[in-house]
Amino acid sequence: MLVFPNAKINLGLEVISKRNDGFHNISSVFYPVGLCDALEIVEGKDSDSFVFSGLEIPGDPGDNLCAKALALLREKKSVPPLQVYLHKAIPMGAGLGGGSSDASFFIATVNKMFALGFSSADLHEFAARLGSDCPFFLTHEPAFAESRGEKLTPVRDVLQGWHLLLVNPGLHISTPEAYRHVRVGPSGKNIRDVVEGLPVGEWKRNLFNYFEEYAIQKYPEIGVLKNALYDAGAAYASMTGSGSTVYALFAEAPPESIMGNFGRYFVYRQRL
Repeated sequence: MLVFPNAKINLGLEVISKRNDGFHNISSVFYPVGLCDALEIVEGKDSDSFVFSGLEIPGDPGDNLCAKALALLREKKSVPPLQVYLHKAIPMGAGLGGGSSDASFFIATVNKMFALGFSSADLHEFAARLGSDCPFFLTHEPAFAESRGEKLTPVRDVLQGWHLLLVNPGLHISTPEAYRHVRVGPSGKNIRDVVEGLPVGEWKRNLFNYFEEYAIQKYPEIGVLKNALYDAGAAYASMTGSGSTVYALFAEAPPESIMGNFGRYFVYRQRL
């Protein structure tokens, strides 16, 4: 079975407080975008195999979230040997949730392929064990995220018809490092209210990603990139997740002339 795990962007991202379990309470709107990996799962013969292509995946293949997802499913049900093929197109360590999406699509697909009988609530629980933002990728709908990111409330899609330009400068910011340096505490503004209640043109003064401050301090190139997107006519631009991808929203298709500014970067465009 072939599926296409998609990426996400964060519309605002606040770190509200540190939790007793070592995680943080956050507030954000998760928004799905069309950039995706390709994941194919077929029944194997004697043992599992994982084959990766596309963008390089750092680290031990056994630490891949899909392998962890398979082990988690086997704690509950018998799953035959699998041949797994994952083609990576979503940059990693970029704030786009690619690894989380792969894991969530994996558990949902295996559940369907072998009629394991897990409910939506079961899959949500498994996904939350794999990663804080994993449950979002089971729904594919814009959602207000609270707690660790696993508590999701659907929100109105306010970006239909807008043009997205997503630019990744190839800078890797580790999530633990980002959290060590992030400012913690509520801003006093409700992100959901801002997203659903204010025009996109007013988000610049009201919708913020707490991780930007440290990311731009460490990599000034991110700040230069964000300013370039505003100079090109973006109504709103922001870093997503803990970085380093920056996205911009345009009411009209961005001019082709600006693409020359990002020639050495990974660039993705989509009409939402």
